[in-house]
Amino acid sequence: AALFGVIGMIMWVAPLGVFGAMAFTISKYGTGSLVQLVYLIVCFFVTCVLFVTIGMGLMMRITGLRLWPLLCYIKEEFFIVLATSSSEVVLPSLMAKLENIGCNRTLVGLVVLLRYTFNLDGTSIYFTLAITFIAQALNIPLSWGDYAVILAVLLLTSKGAAAVTGGGFITLAATLATLNGKVPVTGIVLVLAVDRFMSLGRALTNLFGNAVATVFVAWWENQLDLERARLVLGGTVPPEAAEVALPGS
Repeated sequence: AALFGVIGMIMWVAPLGVFGAMAFTISKYGTGSLVQLVYLIVCFFVTCVLFVTIGMGLMMRITGLRLWPLLCYIKEEFFIVLATSSSEVVLPSLMAKLENIGCNRTLVGLVVLLRYTFNLDGTSIYFTLAITFIAQALNIPLSWGDYAVILAVLLLTSKGAAAVTGGGFITLAATLATLNGKVPVTGIVLVLAVDRFMSLGRALTNLFGNAVATVFVAWWENQLDLERARLVLGGTVPPEAAEVALPGS
């Protein structure tokens, strides 16, 4: 009860924090900064859409399935993530649905949990774009070697970045702190005002990535009932998710 009470307080106060961040950005850098922030948001969402449609679409084609039916199959999870900006809240239902389409239960438990910790597609895209945006905004030139170092650091700091909504922003600050002052940590205030919108894109991309990766790994390891997957995703079999066993039940 105490935990949910604190979370409730944060949810009420968070909009005030976002308003303050936007007010600071506009007052310090002018209204022209909003145009650049809009460009950043558009660039981020376009990158995520291309990654999902092309990258994940190709992976699904390799398995013999199609991406769109899978996305429609997890539409309830999509709307929950859309409302909460967190992909973790749909973890139980996502695992149940992946089991229902024919993925091995043990494999689902391993791959989904590992991806939530070690391989978050949307978060990785956000980190790279945000650091590049901050560097350009502060007129800090970065060489290809600097980008390689940033990428190497991100491969470590992005692990477990999506524990809670907004956790990616904290991890971004920690990442900047490890770059030996190349890009100042204080530069994160430039993207604070739009982090809420970026968090939404991160969570949705992470959700789709977790679903597609689990199906692909199950197919790779011959742990996918391909015929059942085609029937469920095609609507022939009712897509009721398997029941999730709760602790103590």
